[in-house]
Amino acid sequence: MSFINDNFLLRNETARMLYHSFAKDQPIIDYHCHLSPKMIAENYKFKNACDLFLGGDHYKWRQMRTMGIDEEYITGGADDFDKWKSFATVMPYLMGNPLYHWTHLELKRYFDIDTVLSADTAREIWDAVNEKLKDDSFSCRGLIKRSGVEVICTTDNPYDDLAYHKQLRDFETKVIPAFRPDLADLKGDLPLRMDYFHENGCRLSDHAIDKMDDSIIEKLIYLGEEYAKRGWVWQLHIGALRNNNSRMFEKLGADTGFDSVNDFEVARGLSRILNELECKDALPKTIIYTLNPKDNYVIGTMLGNFQRGPARGKLQFGSGWWFNDNKDGMEAQMKALANLGCLGTFIGMLTDSRSFVSYTRHEYFRRILCNLMGEWVENGEYPRDTASLGMIVRGICYENAKEYFRF
Repeated sequence: MSFINDNFLLRNETARMLYHSFAKDQPIIDYHCHLSPKMIAENYKFKNACDLFLGGDHYKWRQMRTMGIDEEYITGGADDFDKWKSFATVMPYLMGNPLYHWTHLELKRYFDIDTVLSADTAREIWDAVNEKLKDDSFSCRGLIKRSGVEVICTTDNPYDDLAYHKQLRDFETKVIPAFRPDLADLKGDLPLRMDYFHENGCRLSDHAIDKMDDSIIEKLIYLGEEYAKRGWVWQLHIGALRNNNSRMFEKLGADTGFDSVNDFEVARGLSRILNELECKDALPKTIIYTLNPKDNYVIGTMLGNFQRGPARGKLQFGSGWWFNDNKDGMEAQMKALANLGCLGTFIGMLTDSRSFVSYTRHEYFRRILCNLMGEWVENGEYPRDTASLGMIVRGICYENAKEYFRF
């Protein structure tokens, strides 16, 4: 039997019913990612398996370094096949790491490859992938179409001219910009830039909150008011400690695999931001992600203080993010949400990725969701009411996000 089989991660009968009946074929709304709009606009064709699977993927780079692989074979100038084989050498050691599942889901779903990746199979899989990549249907747009993606929200500098987004207006998948200002350097013309982004389809912003001091709090309150005026959703990504290895930062720059989880206090600052905006009747729809699982209950309880209509689930507890983008992390986030809030209003998964084959993360999430719900049903904690269960699954996988964002 294939490692990635029909019932992968679905450990009970209810889970299998929910996934195959309600989750599997739902379209994808990828409301936060780091895909390149330039690559989509130009319909980039990947050179080979290394280009597709390893390009820009710092998740994989971290584990290659852990195995003692020289940087020349990770981000350096080594031959692409040698880089690919180096990664393949790591794979058998990654038991319990989501990379093992993600990689094999990607090989199975896009290339129909059941062979387990290792040093021994690296050449066979390299050749099979490269042969298919010659076909135009494996270009960036082709991979998006294969994945059933309805909407993509990229992450964009406020001073981007959005030229590539303009070129993509006729693409069948909506590619929408998201506003990502640097909180350390807010400029006075940001409202004008927001207006420009709004004119070009933007309805979301995104912020990295790596500390919670008075200056950051005041800036976020200001930005929240501006977003509320425009009816935008804002996303707050809380808790990264970035660029820890200064030597490698100087050599390779940011987003190359040297970030980790931070542990600062978030409750009081977050309360102040949300409360001041609420008192001004200027609290936009809000999605809050935490990188530190210690804050799951902080976020889960804080959001309940500010929920109100007419939007259902106006404040959202974002899905397991970055280092929580794994089975344990996703389950912990959903259990906290279910314990403290309303799981049925959850807007579900996103890729937060630079990879065009990472849409299998939605499948991964959906299987984990259905398995968790199935366990609750099988344990007698929720009725086997197929209509209600199907409503929840469809909502979390697709319909809630569709209603929430109204793209």
